[in-house]
Amino acid sequence: MNLTDGIISLRALEPEDVDILYGWENDTDVWDDGATLAPFSRALLADYVANYEPDIFKARQLRLMITISATGETVGTVDLYDFDPRNQRCGVGILVDTPHRRLGYATAALRLLKDYCGRHLGFHQLYSITGVDNTASRQAFQSAGFKVSGRLRSWIRCGKSYRDAYVMQLLL
Repeated sequence: MNLTDGIISLRALEPEDVDILYGWENDTDVWDDGATLAPFSRALLADYVANYEPDIFKARQLRLMITISATGETVGTVDLYDFDPRNQRCGVGILVDTPHRRLGYATAALRLLKDYCGRHLGFHQLYSITGVDNTASRQAFQSAGFKVSGRLRSWIRCGKSYRDAYVMQLLL
């Protein structure tokens, strides 16, 4: 699959992604915004990549890597999760590596993903759950056309406290 806008590309997982995934998946600074509760081993991630099922209709999820088109450098990942085939909707999660944040890569990746999901997968809707204090993420989703459709109270646990989250939706 070659999804590109000339600046960034979305591509399938490759075996050489294990080390970069290892760093991202074990970065405790981003765990509160995801679902990670424990570290991942390189062996577990290598097995995940080796046995990855890229058919979202079978696996009910899809991970794509975000790369800079000119250099091939991998700068992030975007995930489709909780795919609901009956209602043709899917959750979206995104991570851009710290040195590459606030450069427009997240918005560009979300726009490419939106086109792919609407045109090739036939989805009706994408959604995201975003912490109310994660302004950069919310802005990236909004720039890609997502709209805040609700607020979930005490939704995300952060240590011993909880914070609210926005539900953001995009109708395709």
